[in-house]
Amino acid sequence: MATVNFSVPDEVKEQFNRAFARENKSSVVARLMMQTVEERRVQQARARAIDVLPKQRPSRKPVNSKQIRQARVAGRP
Repeated sequence: MATVNFSVPDEVKEQFNRAFARENKSSVVARLMMQTVEERRVQQARARAIDVLPKQRPSRKPVNSKQIRQARVAGRP
């Protein structure tokens, strides 16, 4: 297991200690770090998708309002 040192404002440390007073703080920090890593992964995946969509547009056939409506209805339970 690795040791990580971060400097944070005293107010943040105090609030963290109050909020997680009865918990293993190392576990809490590790969980928060993993959540942040996952959030970044999702953000990057979304950014890649946004980059790809305009490139795919020329190869897609246009659809009309009726087709869109039918697709929405067909996809509902």
